[in-house]
Amino acid sequence: MERLIQGFGLIEGPTLEPDGSLVFSDVVRGGVHRLRPDGSVEVVVEHRRGIGGIALHAEGGHVISGRNVSWKRDGETTVLLDRDHEGMSFNDLTTDAEGRIYVGSLLFDPLDAASPRSPGDVYLVDLDGSSRIVHGDVRLTNGLAVSPDGSALYHSDTEAHAVWRYDRAADGSLTDRRALHQWDARAQPDGLAVAVDGSVWVAMAGTGEVVGVGADGEVLATIQVEVPMVTSVCFGGDGLGDLYIVTGDRGAPPDVGGAVYRMPAPVPGLAVPPARVRPG
Repeated sequence: MERLIQGFGLIEGPTLEPDGSLVFSDVVRGGVHRLRPDGSVEVVVEHRRGIGGIALHAEGGHVISGRNVSWKRDGETTVLLDRDHEGMSFNDLTTDAEGRIYVGSLLFDPLDAASPRSPGDVYLVDLDGSSRIVHGDVRLTNGLAVSPDGSALYHSDTEAHAVWRYDRAADGSLTDRRALHQWDARAQPDGLAVAVDGSVWVAMAGTGEVVGVGADGEVLATIQVEVPMVTSVCFGGDGLGDLYIVTGDRGAPPDVGGAVYRMPAPVPGLAVPPARVRPG
């Protein structure tokens, strides 16, 4: 495992770009950043804090979460999904093969332990810009990804200590939620990514691990990371044969902080389609 860059706060939303660059957010310090293959880093979106999820858009730019779900392109911002009320925000997101967006809502401040807890929802943003809730009762929404055949959506619910599996219909609707895998109360599943074989690779915030879970729910592997706050993962490199791991600065040495790591993936990754949503 190689540490590529360091010195950030709470890194989230790692997303591979076509040229091999990696974009990611810093939730606390703000902004979306790009790590280029030559090791240089540049700012893509300035200032904005609280971005938990990022996706590419087929027409260029990035879809980002936070106080709303927005499409940022060429200096322009288009809101694709706005919050219903003050205090609501959106965290991790993903796309399906058609380019629709799944995103989970937060009805409390996840960085404030004293914030009153209310369950959030999973939203689907369709291609025409319309949106609807496709599932509720999510205690702390985190990583989202679609299975290789499109039949399932996987979803980290950190405070339930579980990765849920939902059945997906052709219109994107979700039914029959059950645990793909549920850990004990020590575990905090965070961001996740799916591999070509259907396995799910889950960042474990607080325990310094990435855990691979098979489509049957069995734990396949545990990857140790040098810092405890492992927040998300994605696949990249040639043939999506690398695993990128991002972390937060909580519990990390001050000279490391939030960092981006890379290692050979245990199994090649599944490409995440670009979003194709347009505003209604």
